[in-house]
Amino acid sequence: MFKYLQLIVLLVFPTTLLAGEVHEFTLDNGLKLIVKEDHRAPVAVSQVWYKIGNSYEQEGKTGLSHMLEHMMFKGTEKYVLGEFNRIMAINGASQNAFTGTDYTAYFQTLEKTRLPISFEMEADRMRGLVLVEDEFVKEREVVKEERRTRTDDRPTSLLYEYFRATAFQTSPYHNPVIGWMNDIGSLQLADLQAWYQQWYAPNNATVVVVGDIEPQAVLKLAKQYFGPLKPSEIKPPNSRPEVEQFGIKRIKVKQPAKLPNLMMGYKVPVLATKPEQWEVYALEALAYLLDGGESTRLPKNLVRGQQIASNIHVSYNLFARLESLFTIQGVPTDEHTVAELETAIYEQIKQLKDELVNQQELNMVKIKLQASQVYELDSLFYQGMKIGLLETIGLDWRIFDDYLTNIKAVTAEQIQMVARKYLIEDRLTVAVLEPMGVDK
Repeated sequence: MFKYLQLIVLLVFPTTLLAGEVHEFTLDNGLKLIVKEDHRAPVAVSQVWYKIGNSYEQEGKTGLSHMLEHMMFKGTEKYVLGEFNRIMAINGASQNAFTGTDYTAYFQTLEKTRLPISFEMEADRMRGLVLVEDEFVKEREVVKEERRTRTDDRPTSLLYEYFRATAFQTSPYHNPVIGWMNDIGSLQLADLQAWYQQWYAPNNATVVVVGDIEPQAVLKLAKQYFGPLKPSEIKPPNSRPEVEQFGIKRIKVKQPAKLPNLMMGYKVPVLATKPEQWEVYALEALAYLLDGGESTRLPKNLVRGQQIASNIHVSYNLFARLESLFTIQGVPTDEHTVAELETAIYEQIKQLKDELVNQQELNMVKIKLQASQVYELDSLFYQGMKIGLLETIGLDWRIFDDYLTNIKAVTAEQIQMVARKYLIEDRLTVAVLEPMGVDK
């Protein structure tokens, strides 16, 4: 059965993921345009990516990038407040924006002949945003309420925030994307104006278009709408590398909650930090080996087998700008404690260090990992997102086209090596949510 499944994968899955009709252009003002043809439906996804996120922010000004994302919908000299959303709606576009640690992105999905509308509106607010004090004050309160509901009033979200703030001491990943509440409250309109002028410029942006489009026609539109925009002097963000860690870090967060929660994170490299490339892909395979479905190790052994955890999850993102975390998060069952769950996780990690992974198990993990990426990229939006994300964190998007090859090349010995090198106490932070004030 397993050999049959392998054959299906070889026949159906491509050897690359984003390769195909991809075209790159750079305008005279520095704006990068990447166009990927996908003619399955008369639809286009347009995304504008800015190389700016909360990891660019300085202490005391956290949340600037996210706040500016909110204000980008408030109007320009040409289009007053509310016009952006109204015009997109009457043209049948779905649209939104998101801010991350290393980027801010704006996107629309629309019928392909409506692409000029997206370009016109995005180009207009790239350099023509009008920031008004009254609207800023109102939106600042909206963001503070968003922080309360999504973080402060959610025990596991608050735990995660303090977990990262403890794990990272000097890295800007120490700070939350939404910002600390005191910083949000002290932000001024002048702060946003300066941030906007500094970073929102064509030479700090990548426009990605995926869909039923013709590349030269898209280039013509880009020259028409984005071409006249003036570039800015872009200064690279201050280098703030993480200091070396010399032992395990532990914190306890007491909150009104029904269940305890355990978060463990090991500092690990990512592609952008330029380690040995195989290490990153071995860590990716290791994460999936531990938690890549019900049949993988942690769900199989700790949830269904020993029944120590009611749920458990592993996450690792190799596509980040700075050193990241290999995170394991779990909730113990009523019959077990957080300490027992932590010990059980260490035992699973020790097995990886002591014993080579069975080749059949490793092959199955590779197949699942490859399948997850291929199926995700069936979406036009996620095709664009992979391209835009990689370009924005300073990597060539073609790196993702080597993904399957690099995953297939991972060996059992390499998984053992990265487990021994990176899943160690001197890289570990442990955070525990201790319930208080709520009956189970």
